[in-house]
Amino acid sequence: MRHVASLALVAAVALSACTTAPASNPSMAQASPATVLNGKLVGPNQMTLYVFDRDAAGSGKSVCNGGCATNWPPLMAPASAQPIGHWSVVTRDDGGKQWAYQGKPLYYWAKDSKPGDATGDGVGNVWHTAKP
Repeated sequence: MRHVASLALVAAVALSACTTAPASNPSMAQASPATVLNGKLVGPNQMTLYVFDRDAAGSGKSVCNGGCATNWPPLMAPASAQPIGHWSVVTRDDGGKQWAYQGKPLYYWAKDSKPGDATGDGVGNVWHTAKP
């Protein structure tokens, strides 16, 4: 009987060690929204990300909306996204959420056609590749 109770205790401890962090803990449930590739930030699709000089860092807003966002699609965040490290979330004019890195909203460039392209760097002297 004692042996069975010991095995039950070992099994309970082992199972509790296998559980994952609850989704309510954002730092555990959410991974970084972008990675670094060749010194640039890239989205989950490996496409280059950009920052816009007219966005004020830390303002919590994006000024690229409407037609601008058609050419420069935002790196969207889920509605439940929470800040993590250097990453923050800004609210767009349409109510959607967008990822920002060090307070600057991030965008893709519609004319980049494949991972590694960075044809948006320097457009209008106000768009730049996002760097860590």
